[in-house]
Amino acid sequence: MLGYICKYAPVEVFASMGVQMERIEPDVTNFNQAEIRMHPNICSFAKGVLEEVMSGDYEGVILTTCCDSIRRLYDVLTEEFPEKFIYMLDTPRITKDAGITLYEQRMKEMTRAYEEFSGRVFEEEKFCEYLKGKEEEQQLSVKNGAVNIGIIGARANESIQTILKENGANVAFDLTCTGLSRKILVDESDVMEGYTRGLLSQFPCMRMEQAANRDELIRRYVGSVDGIIYHTVQFCDNYAYEYAWLKDWLERPMLLLETDYTRQSSGQIRTRIEAFLESLAPEKGRAEKRRKGDGAMYVMGIDSGSTSTNAVIMDQDRKIRAFSVVRTGAKAGVSADRVLQEVLEKAGLVREDISWIVSTGYGRVSIEFADENVTEISCHGKGAHYFNPKIRTILDIGGQDSKAIRLSDTGEVKDFVMNDKCAAGTGRFLEMIARTLEVSLDELGAIALTSKEKIEITSMCSVFAESEVISLIANNKEKADIADGVCHAIANKAFGLLRRVGMEPEFMMTGGVAKNPGVVRAVEEKIGSKLYICEEPEIVGAAGAALYALEKYGA
Repeated sequence: MLGYICKYAPVEVFASMGVQMERIEPDVTNFNQAEIRMHPNICSFAKGVLEEVMSGDYEGVILTTCCDSIRRLYDVLTEEFPEKFIYMLDTPRITKDAGITLYEQRMKEMTRAYEEFSGRVFEEEKFCEYLKGKEEEQQLSVKNGAVNIGIIGARANESIQTILKENGANVAFDLTCTGLSRKILVDESDVMEGYTRGLLSQFPCMRMEQAANRDELIRRYVGSVDGIIYHTVQFCDNYAYEYAWLKDWLERPMLLLETDYTRQSSGQIRTRIEAFLESLAPEKGRAEKRRKGDGAMYVMGIDSGSTSTNAVIMDQDRKIRAFSVVRTGAKAGVSADRVLQEVLEKAGLVREDISWIVSTGYGRVSIEFADENVTEISCHGKGAHYFNPKIRTILDIGGQDSKAIRLSDTGEVKDFVMNDKCAAGTGRFLEMIARTLEVSLDELGAIALTSKEKIEITSMCSVFAESEVISLIANNKEKADIADGVCHAIANKAFGLLRRVGMEPEFMMTGGVAKNPGVVRAVEEKIGSKLYICEEPEIVGAAGAALYALEKYGA
């Protein structure tokens, strides 16, 4: 079996020789081997490929010269597996006749190298027969009545399309590195020339010359879809510039989605995609009303986060009848059961009195008693609009992530960005610093307000920041000054998120960190504006979920 990674790889050449070809799509849990053999900032796809090859039964791997990360991958693979067929096929940047002639020659050289390696023989007649019936080219596929999504950017793994389809969306096109099917041209007078021309006629990757009309093709496709997912791979710089260009002129909602090709990132990917679809999807069908004996109707929203699980009961008049906040334990489902009983008791109701329950947050799919789940992005938007209709930009800092969300004047999500790759600037970060300073989390923000000396925390990595704080303590710096420096470091991180989403007044801060006066003051200083904070900022998402439940009944 030969592995390959690129749509420009001549898969059919090897297949006609009886070789099993497998496109390598990394599905790993760690980069342990890659971190030893490659630089940490190498593209995560390249690291994932190395992990897959080291654990798989490959006779060899066909690589193409798409970027420096793949060149480094080639170096590592040839060193680790000298007995295997590791081949780097130099793909030309030009796609005109000169490029076709050049690529044809290079593919023939590769074929001869494989013949020497394997003992197999390439026969042009068999190759021609194999190609017949293989002619295919991806067409724009728009479905009426569905949300039509296009995918552009760097290679996107199958999980993205799976999530879209699970949520009823139609993938109208995939113009990523590996998405567009090739148009195989069979010319019996010159089989290889026609085949090479077909390979290079695919939607061009970013390294191809500008004359390849990539921009023109994108413009032709994007006008027919409801939204665009622009996918990039962690530490891949090739596509960042194109995203900025697209965002500048594209009159379609667009989601920037970065993945690292690990299984652990699946929850982050799903949250982003589902939130994006929720902002595009038409209103869902209404449910049959279930009312209490006295004619009142109650719904519940439950927000299952990493630090707290929050529940809100709302009546048909959009009034909050009760809310509850409990700490999330080791199992999201157990915490949800606990907050359910607590909020029902506060409201004087029983489970049967609740007409509809909507769950949100990272643990939303683990709440078995919920009737429906909605992403926390959409719920925070709806909840913020409920508490203050003037809000246009939300900063939500929770236990394990932070988000910036921009709203329309009707409370719909217009754009959002998330930081959920690390603990930097989150509640977990503050908890770690509080322990290091030997103060409670509640004290940390209060003592920051008494600071007299400005101290800059230069690292936002939780581990490095903790070391920096320990050094400051050793230098006899005051706890209040250190706490204030930490709060300003979080504010700087938050400011970066807000700038990316678009800083449109009025501003609101939600999540547990909104209770920290030191962070609130630091953020306000950084953005030059006051933050609106409701009485209980941790229940904004749950309130939004309850509002979604009411909309189920047209209330």
